[in-house]
Amino acid sequence: MTTDGMAWIAGAIARINDIVWGPPMLILLVGTHLFLTFRLRFIQRYILRAIRISLSRDGEGAGDVSQFGALTTALAATIGTGNIVGVATAIAAGGPGAVMWMWLTGVFGIATKYGEALLAVKYRIVQPDGSMAGGPMYVLERALNLKWLAILFAAMTVIASFGIGNMVQANSIAEMAQSAFGLPRWLTGSAIAALTGLVILGGIRSIARVCKRLVPVMAVVYVAGCVALLIWKWETIPQTIMLILNSAFTGQAAVGGFVGAGMKEAIRYGVARGLFSNESGMGSAPIVAAAAQTRNPVRQALVSSSGTFWDTVVICLLTGLAIVNTGMWTSGLKGADLAKTTFAQLHHIGPILLAFGLLTFVFSTLIGWSYYGEKAIEYLAGSRASKPFRWLWVLAVLLGAMVPLKPIWDFADAANAMMAIPNLVSLLLLSKVLVSETKKYLWENRLDEE
Repeated sequence: MTTDGMAWIAGAIARINDIVWGPPMLILLVGTHLFLTFRLRFIQRYILRAIRISLSRDGEGAGDVSQFGALTTALAATIGTGNIVGVATAIAAGGPGAVMWMWLTGVFGIATKYGEALLAVKYRIVQPDGSMAGGPMYVLERALNLKWLAILFAAMTVIASFGIGNMVQANSIAEMAQSAFGLPRWLTGSAIAALTGLVILGGIRSIARVCKRLVPVMAVVYVAGCVALLIWKWETIPQTIMLILNSAFTGQAAVGGFVGAGMKEAIRYGVARGLFSNESGMGSAPIVAAAAQTRNPVRQALVSSSGTFWDTVVICLLTGLAIVNTGMWTSGLKGADLAKTTFAQLHHIGPILLAFGLLTFVFSTLIGWSYYGEKAIEYLAGSRASKPFRWLWVLAVLLGAMVPLKPIWDFADAANAMMAIPNLVSLLLLSKVLVSETKKYLWENRLDEE
């Protein structure tokens, strides 16, 4: 194909992406967050209970992995470059006010993450080999008899997994290793592909075992870096908080190359990056929630909802506060460059912490998303497709490290939107089920029952 042809395809994919992630999609997502928040009587008030359950050793109930294993696997896929580069991008484009809108999106997104996990566990199935399978595709088929929408969701999940969950992540690691250490892309790709293969070829138990160890460490180290940045300039934190709150409603222009952001831009970029970061409503996390050992759907739903809390309400907020509090948001830099400059304020240790965060966040996304893609291809082609999929996944990691991926990113981003639509349909149509199950187990204090 000619260069002009490739450019036309890339442009077409970018236009499709702009359409599917336009205002209607953001309104549908945020609207679902708000609707379920009020329908479930502000389920967010149980977040401390959810965290407590997620950290307890509960081996009762059917499932493939522990509740904590399912949570950390979901967090592995969710916590990624969006928590660092995505936040920086939102602030550069929408001003400091974007941090507040991003945070609010996380708070209300807890209700949606709760709802989709509850449905995934309630309508999951036991496969011939005894393993669990669940997620929006099974909800759409078994609860709503919408097989065609279930197939659409599964197909889009496979596409998105190879894009945003695989090749784009591998490319990010390879690019950073090349710019920071001069390592050739093929070498980085080979190393990451080998490590990924060692983890995912063992299936969900192997993935969960690694995630239970990796996710807490990578999150704590990165959070410590953000806290250190805040302590370094602790005296300006009150002014930073007031700046974020005020500019969320008025917009705030910066001095160096920043084009000024009004309230509209603050909302747009804050909400969009918050949604992309925590994936609430996209239907990905419920796929692994369905594999959890749990006594009833509500217990795992609470555990899953805590993932959005950690991802956006905590990690994205700390990233945003650190960037605004250092004053680097006025530098005119964007995305990864803005994040690098912010962490460079800690001189020697800052860049190391950032590099560790990016490397571990990206690697965890690679292994977490592999499970989503595998269960989706299983739904479409049966369990015989699992092992070929795992080998293809490893090969895609190597390929992704070496090729330019802007069109793939846009195409996978569009596929993410096409995942979200069927999932949100199921959540809205089955809201009565969500209320009924929540009343049965949570509001009537029967969480420990089967």
